[in-house]
Amino acid sequence: MKLYLDPGHGGTDPGALGNGLREKDVNLDIALRIRSLLVTNYENVSVMMSRTTDSTKDLQQRTNEANNWGADYYVSIHCNAFNGTARGYEDFIHDALSDATQTARYRDILHEEIAKVNQLTNRGKKKANLHVLRETTMPAVLTENGFIDNSQDAALMKLSTWRQNVAQGHVNGISRAFNLQPKQTSNPPGTLYKVIAGSFTDKTNADERAVFLQSRGIDAFVITTTISGRIWYRVQAGAFNTRENAEQRLQEVLNTGVDAFIIVE
Repeated sequence: MKLYLDPGHGGTDPGALGNGLREKDVNLDIALRIRSLLVTNYENVSVMMSRTTDSTKDLQQRTNEANNWGADYYVSIHCNAFNGTARGYEDFIHDALSDATQTARYRDILHEEIAKVNQLTNRGKKKANLHVLRETTMPAVLTENGFIDNSQDAALMKLSTWRQNVAQGHVNGISRAFNLQPKQTSNPPGTLYKVIAGSFTDKTNADERAVFLQSRGIDAFVITTTISGRIWYRVQAGAFNTRENAEQRLQEVLNTGVDAFIIVE
């Protein structure tokens, strides 16, 4: 399955603004998490992204790229804005399509899975004559993940745990719609995968790193280890029984700009 994943806006186009957030940043963060979850956990899935950084790309470039690649599905990630009072989740397919089309059936599945986990008011399934829905040659959906100018929705958007859940909802929908098969993994009994987000000789620096990660919604604390007779202060951002869960947390930490790695014990 070939997924074209399109985090809306970017570069010179910030998208909607509100409550200290820029839509382009939220879109990209969610999309990167979707890609990570899909390629880590499922067999035979390829993901191409319209952008993986804060770069500028026009709509025609995005749809041309997806069409030329021969994508099986086009998913465009967005946030909404209106007047500060509207809130909630909604998604769109092209308005020329009937509810009996394959595009609508895919959208129905994604809508159900995303709405289960996003903690947002469900504004329903909608249709519109949008470029990315009109000019794509494959089924396409555009998701609007909350209103960035609404203080309640924005408070959720600021949480890395919320963005991870929204990404997981998209992945759950895509995996159902396309019958993706989970990767077969083996985790030896008693194995523990720890995510380490920095090692310091100065405990103050370790404490600061832990506080920073906690401010981004990631549980973290300082542990000590002795290497060649010297005490090191490590920042641990989770310990997991499966490699898959550790990789997911690792991506969350990396998305904050902090270098991290996994150790196996």
